[in-house]
Amino acid sequence: MNRCHGPGISLAAVAAALAFACAVAHAQTWPQKPVRVIVNVTAGGGVDAIARIAAQHYTQLWGQSFVVDNRVGAGGSIGVELVAKAAPDGYTLLVTSSGVVTNAALRPQSYDPVRDLQPISKLTSNPYIVILTPSLPPNNMKELVALAKAKPGGLSYASAGIGSIVHMGAELITTMAGVPMTHVPYKGVADAYPAVAQGQADWMIGSPLSALPLIRAGRLKAIAVTSGTRAKTLPELPTVAESGFPGYDVVAWFGMFAPAHTPPAIVARLSAEAKRAMQTPEVTRRMEAESTDAVGNTPQEFAVEVKAEYAKWVALVKKTGMKF
Repeated sequence: MNRCHGPGISLAAVAAALAFACAVAHAQTWPQKPVRVIVNVTAGGGVDAIARIAAQHYTQLWGQSFVVDNRVGAGGSIGVELVAKAAPDGYTLLVTSSGVVTNAALRPQSYDPVRDLQPISKLTSNPYIVILTPSLPPNNMKELVALAKAKPGGLSYASAGIGSIVHMGAELITTMAGVPMTHVPYKGVADAYPAVAQGQADWMIGSPLSALPLIRAGRLKAIAVTSGTRAKTLPELPTVAESGFPGYDVVAWFGMFAPAHTPPAIVARLSAEAKRAMQTPEVTRRMEAESTDAVGNTPQEFAVEVKAEYAKWVALVKKTGMKF
């Protein structure tokens, strides 16, 4: 019998075993120096705040500094590109919003969110609310669609700008309804909300944190939430999905990523501790006050979601011909 092809261990198997052992050893001793946490938006916002919560938790846990580094520009693409091209050694991380997916779906980027980034954990999630001008007759999604079909192109929806998640989410509604509606982009929700409240645009989707005060004041009318299940803070509002749009599920999320090919053991450690950080009573109370859910799911779960969401928005862009 040829010993080279017998039951002995092959050189390839030995090399693979050694590589695995080295990876495990690296993960066990990591981190041995400061870790940079890239945030691709300016300091002071929601993404930045969540990144700092996670960074502080890691720093206290592992005794190495996790330093938040705000790298802005090009609609957030500069910060994402830095991480996508960084060494996959666990020393460069990214905390960003769902815009990392929608931006790449809408126009070519220097990164692919599925190929170039390793999901670690979805940190937070919140639904949007479908809100209307109070004087508009519809009180639910079916009535809104019926009105739109009665006057094709006559209804308008506002957004926080072309390519924003609120634009994409609203466009998905019009596409699934099969009725055209006019998109009116604004520079941000601070301009879009007053436009809807005053009837300059008929409806939009907005976040609970900023929309609820206007809803409670009677300046906007809420008819549905955009998540796949009803919101804990708004249980009386039906979902868009149960209002005639099966499968519709659009949420805002903040998540943590690493460069692709970062050692799985390091990713697993980061993910487990991110979940612990997000589920502390203090953070949970804070998220509830902002109508946001603290999540902290596994890398595998988050990866499935990112891939599905990217495919969904790419399909919408292709179907509608949407351009930035």
